[in-house]
Amino acid sequence: MTLEFIGYAAGRQASEIIAPEGPIIQPGYLREVARTHEEAGFDRVLIAQSASSPDGFVLADQVLAATERLGVLLAHRPGFVAPTQLARKFATLDAFHPGRIALHVITGGDDADQARDGDFTDKPTRYRRTDDFLSVVRRTWDSAEPFDHEGEFYRVRGGLSDVHPAGGIPVYFGGASADAIRVGGKHADVYAFWGEPLAGIAERIEQVRAAAGGRDIAFSVSLRPIPAATEAEAWERAREILRLTQDRVGEFKGRRDSSEAVGSQRLLEAAATGEVVDERLWTAVAKTTGAAGNSTALVGSYEQVADSLLDYVRLGVGTLLIRGFSPLADARDYGTLVKLVRERAAAVTVGA
Repeated sequence: MTLEFIGYAAGRQASEIIAPEGPIIQPGYLREVARTHEEAGFDRVLIAQSASSPDGFVLADQVLAATERLGVLLAHRPGFVAPTQLARKFATLDAFHPGRIALHVITGGDDADQARDGDFTDKPTRYRRTDDFLSVVRRTWDSAEPFDHEGEFYRVRGGLSDVHPAGGIPVYFGGASADAIRVGGKHADVYAFWGEPLAGIAERIEQVRAAAGGRDIAFSVSLRPIPAATEAEAWERAREILRLTQDRVGEFKGRRDSSEAVGSQRLLEAAATGEVVDERLWTAVAKTTGAAGNSTALVGSYEQVADSLLDYVRLGVGTLLIRGFSPLADARDYGTLVKLVRERAAAVTVGA
């Protein structure tokens, strides 16, 4: 089966184990990490968003200009840019780089981070706003004639864009709450999960499919692979990653409040069942950081990690978002893993 691999790009290198150094935007690094992902066989890179991060549209354009084939999955929080304008911004990027831009809708965040940008709505309200927002975005992309929209949050009179995506722009959607599943099931082309145990992913796929009401929808899982030539070497590296994370956890743990995030709660529940779940899903970093983000890993030899990734594919996952704890070096190293998974995917039967 055809698989999509998504990596991660930012303006400078940082992670749980690497303290950021220098300016937050380092053009040379951004170009290097983008080209490294392209050379490693990735399809896209994620550009994340927070209330303190650089402008993602500029970063996306830089990544697209620095590469020939690599796409960008650009995260966006509804509520700060008018949906008609957001639709034109994405369609304009698509006009310069056809078929290489996708929208990743991040509704919740945490309340404190939303407030840093002046948004004091609660999460249920934000999800209702996202529902309204995406309805307008889709109409702006698709409408050849002026349209009106009367929603709870957005009113449009005679909306019409002069720029339209030629082949459509995929909408990815993240969130683990009931509100997220309801809205994502209605609008998403690809529904994204964090790296839960297999049983949890199977459960959530069924929930989203039910919410989609028969509409075709694809699925993504985000994981932090730690592969090596042998399983012993992989575990040696994993223990070092945990040690470095524990040394630095006080520096970044308070930056995001994950206590109300259902996705974080689910990762912590998995961690409570054991340090290793499903043979090689490693939960120690998630437990250490409070699951403040995508933080579960797969540890083993390249072959073992590839097989574990394919276990998610068998459940119906078609997109694998993988990023390392050493972002640039791991992106380069993942070329072996990406190739191996693609080769073995030909023999995978979904649902088996």
